[in-house]
Amino acid sequence: MRNSVRVIFAVAALTLGLTAVLSLSAAHAQTYPTKQVRMIVPFAAGGGTDVIARLIAQKLGDGWGQPVLVENRGGGGSVIGTEVVARSAPDGYVLLLTAFPFTTNAALMPKLPFDSIRDFAPVTLAAAAPLIVVVHPSQPVHSIKDLVALAKSKPGQPSYASSGNGGPQHLAGELFNSMAGVSMTHVPYKGTGALTSDLVGGHVPMSFSSMLAVMSLVKNGQLRAIAVTGSQRSAIAPDLPTVAEAGLKGYEMITWYGVLTRAGTPPAVLNTLSTAIARAVKLPEIRDKLAAEGAETIGSTPAAFAAFIKAEIERMQALGKTTEIKLE
Repeated sequence: MRNSVRVIFAVAALTLGLTAVLSLSAAHAQTYPTKQVRMIVPFAAGGGTDVIARLIAQKLGDGWGQPVLVENRGGGGSVIGTEVVARSAPDGYVLLLTAFPFTTNAALMPKLPFDSIRDFAPVTLAAAAPLIVVVHPSQPVHSIKDLVALAKSKPGQPSYASSGNGGPQHLAGELFNSMAGVSMTHVPYKGTGALTSDLVGGHVPMSFSSMLAVMSLVKNGQLRAIAVTGSQRSAIAPDLPTVAEAGLKGYEMITWYGVLTRAGTPPAVLNTLSTAIARAVKLPEIRDKLAAEGAETIGSTPAAFAAFIKAEIERMQALGKTTEIKLE
């Protein structure tokens, strides 16, 4: 986990109690929510973002006594679903459970139908996780060194699958290409579900995958894991080296999951949402489930998540310049 995420985690722990007190004193917070809340997931069903959204939505609904409906609005590299929230009323009744592509699109996509900073109010950074480098068992690849050697011996091969252009899996592959001096071919899918199905079937040889989506497949031998992409080893796969340990010094890529809503939403409602979601992700049944899949729950304040988003956009802009990635 990168240092910036750990700082946010510490700040959240210190300030969560204060934001809870402030939210309880506000009229908006006292009356919110009084009706159904929609949680938009801008990706297809079945991926890590969808898993986290449904876990959080259930706990929020139970606590509020109001339904929280998860809607998958995939397409456009998460732009379609994100725009739904950008055009919603600023009242906290339409939430966006998004991930890495939110900041990547802001950094690398020249024409978006919304402003990623101006049109959204950050609520909380819910969780973060490294990716895991997995290959189909038929591949002669058992380590990062094997992967580099194969890619150098066959330019353009092997191909690597991702859940879509501009996502962490895509940029993890391009960062790998750049640092290893290879040219593996990117194969984008429309969501994690289809990608994982083809990966298990051997139709694509490898992926920098979400741990949430593939850990069970690694455990039962349907996929082979060779490394993780974080700055340190994963607690659930301690025998796997990081990509940096395995030969690409300085390599690091993580994914994250966070909640935003429409800009202009009353601060008291934002505080209520942030407090409720932070409390939900710290519940043992959610925390332990996500930890078992390689993710660390965070639950930041709105201000801390806003700072994280700004830093991530700047980091992706720098990577885009290095690798010449452009998203359409």
